[in-house]
Amino acid sequence: MTQSISDELTFEQAFQELDRIVRELEDGEIGLEQALGQYEIGVGLLKRCYARLQEAEQRIRTLTGVDADGKPITAPFEHSATADNSAGDSKRKRKKEADPEVLF
Repeated sequence: MTQSISDELTFEQAFQELDRIVRELEDGEIGLEQALGQYEIGVGLLKRCYARLQEAEQRIRTLTGVDADGKPITAPFEHSATADNSAGDSKRKRKKEADPEVLF
């Protein structure tokens, strides 16, 4: 598969081809030179898939409301982590069998 062919693939086609290559490499039935060639193609497909995902993410817009004419108001999607690691108190510690029970 050449670079120009991989550029013409849809995300789904590139992902399927990448999956096929990974399975082929995991099987270990091909020679070293062929495996290296497949690996290089796989890296190109992986980069293509990541680029397509980034493009899609940039196209996502968030509906923030409607204007006076009833038309939707949108804003670019801002991605961020949803888990807050700084809230360490939210995780309760497990009670150990040897710990005495505290009632108050």
